[in-house]
Amino acid sequence: MFTGIITHLGKITSINHVSSKDSKITIALPKNTVKKKLKIGCSIACEGVCLTLVEQTFVKENINLSFYASKETCDLTTLKNIKKNQQVNIEFSLKLGDELGGHLVLGHIDQTTKITDIQTIKDSWIFTFAITQNIEKFIAKKGSITINGVSLTVNEVANKSFKVNIIKHTFDNTTFKNLEINDLVNIEIDVIARYVLNATINNKK
Repeated sequence: MFTGIITHLGKITSINHVSSKDSKITIALPKNTVKKKLKIGCSIACEGVCLTLVEQTFVKENINLSFYASKETCDLTTLKNIKKNQQVNIEFSLKLGDELGGHLVLGHIDQTTKITDIQTIKDSWIFTFAITQNIEKFIAKKGSITINGVSLTVNEVANKSFKVNIIKHTFDNTTFKNLEINDLVNIEIDVIARYVLNATINNKK
């Protein structure tokens, strides 16, 4: 489980996509920024996708973290499009007693969606995203949503789209600074919204 508060920006050092097989992804982090002792088998969110650490090596000033992503995971997320040297958002899993700074995030991507507009307003950015029919019911003004692993608040919902406000700190310290109109992003809806809707539907049966 995660909080949607990005702690590191990693860089893709290698990615091996093989048709009908899992893809091996290796991500480098400056080792002096990793204060947590990582164990093989632990969960790490990469662009919001929960992946299992299978290997770690130390190369000069970096720690290289390797993961396998299934074909389905790649097909349903932006992992299918990542390239060598691309930056990715990284968050280590939540430990009991840690501060819950964002909201409860599982690392289970519901779908990808496109950025339809980016506006700069003073020291912040308004990003607009398309809403598809299958997630529209889960998105509400002032509700929580996770985009590329970042916990955000929905500012506005209208015309099959929703908007979020990205402050300068978030923009500078996540991959939002690299995104452009028409880019795909990973979306995870709020887990509480999911269960509330499910309970409401079951109560009507």
